[in-house]
Order: sequence, then structure tokens, then C-alpha cells
Amino acid sequence: MEMSRRHVKEFRPDEALGLISADREGKALPCPSCGAATVTRSPARPGHGHPVEGRVSLTCGTCGRVVTYIDRGSATPASQP
Repeated sequence: MEMSRRHVKEFRPDEALGLISADREGKALPCPSCGAATVTRSPARPGHGHPVEGRVSLTCGTCGRVVTYIDRGSATPASQP
């Protein structure tokens, strides 16, 4: 008997880019795949709305699709001499 592997469902690349862009702009996150009203962000944004640097996961509670990205915050490049 062959056991199948369980795969994590991920958003298509174009859907993932749209969600990441909306998240970085602080907009609402509807699921582009199934149309659910909201996508859960982990970690949640702090009350002041500024992004937290580090790994961010966006998960649809309805269809279970996931995208994870690294948020580098609003860091600016080092100034040139």
C-alpha cells in the first residue's frame, strides 16, 4: 500500500504577489483563490500598524492556501559616502 504525501496548498505566484503587496500596504486581505473575506496574517500587525520585520505567513481559513514571505520592514539602504 502506497502512502501519499500531504502537500501544503500554496497560492499561485500571481495570487501570492498580490497578497504580499496588499499586506505590505496594510490593506484588507481577501483570498484571491476562493474569495473568502479575509486571510489571516501571522504574526498579527501591532496596534500601531507598522510592519514587524521577519517571516510573515498569510493563510486562508476557508481553502487553506498559504504564502510565507520575509518582511524586511521599512529599512532604508545605507547612505552613500
